[in-house]
Amino acid sequence: MEAPGGTVTPHVRRLLDFAEPSPEDVCLDVARGSGPMPAALSPQVRQVTAVDAAPGPPARLDERGRATTVEFGTGPVRIADDPAAGSLHRAAVRRGNPDAVPAAAATQRGHAPDSIRVRAEATALPYQDDTFSLVTTRFSLYSLGDPGRVLRELLRVCKPGGRLIIADVVRTNLAGSDRDWIERLRDPAHPGIFSIAGLTELITSSGANVRRLDVFTVERPVEPWLAGAVSLSAAAQIRQALTDEVDGGPKTGAKPRIIGGELWFTQNWAHVAAEPI
Repeated sequence: MEAPGGTVTPHVRRLLDFAEPSPEDVCLDVARGSGPMPAALSPQVRQVTAVDAAPGPPARLDERGRATTVEFGTGPVRIADDPAAGSLHRAAVRRGNPDAVPAAAATQRGHAPDSIRVRAEATALPYQDDTFSLVTTRFSLYSLGDPGRVLRELLRVCKPGGRLIIADVVRTNLAGSDRDWIERLRDPAHPGIFSIAGLTELITSSGANVRRLDVFTVERPVEPWLAGAVSLSAAAQIRQALTDEVDGGPKTGAKPRIIGGELWFTQNWAHVAAEPI
């Protein structure tokens, strides 16, 4: 999507429409690794900061217990190579936003505002309170640390009246946890799929009001999902269980079927819009 002529996938477009970005928004996207949201948001907002919060070596914490910021590739805007951008960046540092590259810096070089990319801990973001008007996290909430702590940190940096947009896999409130064993086989650290009610309760208990909710069913091919399995043997076990179900075997809760000769399975996805209290 970030390549010239790249497109936004239908699922990302649906989340983008749900987030309702505006030209005045200053956005933060927190993900495990890189994700599609910064590139999708950049043309529609004033600025995007993309935090790669993938677990790794312990981050250095400052005197307030927040992670220090490490910049990595930012596309067409290179602070070190651009005197205009450098002076604007230094001014941003004096205002307390060390990671900002103002839109003006990109405009002077003939580019749209570029997203800033940093590495930081999701539970100790290196930003002041009430910094961003739009905060997003997509399929990362349960893999960045304790979900409650992550949510409280995302809400801390979200301005009053701002929006926190969460996208994640859920199960319906009446569904059991039958398929959690597949998730934990793929990723032993997986906490299990939260129910819709469980997710909304977690958000409200972390200090936010849920304003909107979008829940829908998605069918997706198995192989790209299994590429993230902890081991080849775990992937093979899951693949076999899904294939057995297609052939009339025990239910897994994933509702697999064969489409165009490929094995597909089903997930429920939820988009949640929350506002800090």
